[in-house]
Amino acid sequence: MKIIHISDIHLTVPGEEMGGLDPHARFAQALADISAHHPDAARIIITGDLAHWGERAAYTELQKALSDVQIPVRLMIGNHDNRSNFLSIFNDHPTDDAGFINYAEPLDGVRFIYLDSVAERTHAGHFCETRRAWLQSELASCDRARIFLHHNPMLLGLPAADKIALVEADRGPFAELIQHHSAKIDYIHFGHVHASIHGSFAGVQFACVPSTGNQSIPDLDETTLLKGAPMEPSYSVLLITGSDTIIHQIPFAWRGHVSTSGTGWEDWEKPCDAAE
Repeated sequence: MKIIHISDIHLTVPGEEMGGLDPHARFAQALADISAHHPDAARIIITGDLAHWGERAAYTELQKALSDVQIPVRLMIGNHDNRSNFLSIFNDHPTDDAGFINYAEPLDGVRFIYLDSVAERTHAGHFCETRRAWLQSELASCDRARIFLHHNPMLLGLPAADKIALVEADRGPFAELIQHHSAKIDYIHFGHVHASIHGSFAGVQFACVPSTGNQSIPDLDETTLLKGAPMEPSYSVLLITGSDTIIHQIPFAWRGHVSTSGTGWEDWEKPCDAAE
């Protein structure tokens, strides 16, 4: 099974830039690349920061951009999003009984679980007791699961970025919940950090995908300021076979030179050696 993971598209009111870039053009490039090279994907999953300022006009543009996409798309909100504005445009989008954008679906024998880690007027992640009870019920009722959310639920060793990870009050209980069900959780996927980061958390492997806009520059010493630059964007292709996962990072906006070579030993011989 092939899954496309996109994050942090940061759409604006059309015509407005985000970080000196046109986020709509970048997102369109990503969708076009996916359509051209991965039409066999089972899902496109976008883990939040759909709209940079949470404006209804940005969600309207997102709805338009997705209208011709042939692959089923699953959406989550991030810290830049506005839950009410999102739901006013995507008014048939599933939510849980408490109104959070938590939902799940079975896919190839696995429960794909999509989480809402957003609180109002804060960039840090939140996953309160009500949301944890919903997740506990989902995990308890399935044999295998794969989790997607916006915020990193663990600290990443990036002091400035870790200030807006899942807050400490929720981080511990979330980790305990994941640890309890770790044997049935294949992977945790998130965005938020605008970087490719991999590791394990509470007994489960995780992966963070870069943004389709600006990328972060990891600084393991900076305690206050987030660092970023308009480096090449990417999305991830997840190749899932049973409980095995392979993740490819796709630099969809690269327009520079691309070299090719064969795979035989002679294809990589040093020219002077090949001449002897």
